[in-house]
Amino acid sequence: MKRSIIVAAGFLLYGVVGVVGAQDAPALTPKSLYAALSAKPEGAEAERLADRIRSYFGGNESLLKGAAPKIDELTVAWALIVPPLANNAATPIVRSDVTSFILPLTKVGTSGVYAGVATLSHGTAFTWHYEYQAGNTRTDITRVGGGQLEVYETHPDSREQSGVPKGVLKQMPSWQSKIFSDTSRDWWVYVPAQYRPETPAAVMVFQDGANVIGFVPVVFDNLIAKGDMPVTVGIFIQPGVFKDGRPNRSFEYDTLSNQYARFLLEEILPEVEKTVRLRRDAASRAISGNSSGGICAFTVAWERPNEFSKVLSWVGSFTNIASGTTLREGGHNYAALIRKTPKKQIRVILQDGANDMDNASGNWPLANLTMAKSLAFANYDFKFEYGQGFHSNRHGRAILPDSLRWLWRDYQH
Repeated sequence: MKRSIIVAAGFLLYGVVGVVGAQDAPALTPKSLYAALSAKPEGAEAERLADRIRSYFGGNESLLKGAAPKIDELTVAWALIVPPLANNAATPIVRSDVTSFILPLTKVGTSGVYAGVATLSHGTAFTWHYEYQAGNTRTDITRVGGGQLEVYETHPDSREQSGVPKGVLKQMPSWQSKIFSDTSRDWWVYVPAQYRPETPAAVMVFQDGANVIGFVPVVFDNLIAKGDMPVTVGIFIQPGVFKDGRPNRSFEYDTLSNQYARFLLEEILPEVEKTVRLRRDAASRAISGNSSGGICAFTVAWERPNEFSKVLSWVGSFTNIASGTTLREGGHNYAALIRKTPKKQIRVILQDGANDMDNASGNWPLANLTMAKSLAFANYDFKFEYGQGFHSNRHGRAILPDSLRWLWRDYQH
């Protein structure tokens, strides 16, 4: 994983809110802000640009606190407002908490609006904050804002492409489950354009479906059109919620049992098959999830390898969340079970990042590394994508097209 960082631009701007004509300018993007800063505006032009920056980053209140960055793939823009600086004060900067990244922010004009733009390498991830000198000495440093940053290029097959047939995504009526008593949930079904009733389709289930329906169907459209994956129906399911609003997500996803597999096989898939014909062999069924949804996906295949044979887990929670009454009943047990249990015919992709979580339930990077070692020891067909990312779906999303190609390779249509 490349970790080099290229600073593309770092300039400081200042402006007055309400400058005439600023509201008529095109909305800023990180790349257009870089171009505007590179022109080194002065006078009224600088004031107009500063006003646009205020609008782009959410106004004075947001900028005074140290606004969150704006991200366009690898191009990242930062901005803040600082009080008047002492003579010869140090230049305000964006600083990484753990790497050598520093982006100076250079003043232009008369106001306290500062901005800078940098181009980072694919897969860069770090925590960051703003720093500026609040007093007359270089030790009077104020830190504001900050957070996690993680950037990736968008895969070509994650973009809509002209001429590619588009499937249909339909929201289904809220599902009232019997297996997970007294819960209801939202869910969606995607049917590819190439589906024909005379030919049953493959199927792939996604946990936390509302988080991925915005981008998975585009990838399906592109890969199905290219023949890189079979004609596949997508099922996107939210975790259950009780009538009083209590979530049932952790119980459904983190528990090591066959209950969620039964929920899919006895409730959801039969409901889909009322209108869409699905193949029922394990090779034609895949399942995916993020975080607790990731361990849920693995559990379904582990419990029913003759029903589901393909698993895609992003930042999977193979940790002791479902600790139970013994305090040791959670997903961390899989690493040992894989080594001691006869090999199951399932194919697995794990994705995680070095900056994933570490808490009382476990260390996510260590858990996924241990899972990968166990899968290798037991000679499973698996792939481990390990980067620098945090507990998010950003890395998984960036590699989704290639992950699906690998998962569905050698599929017999």
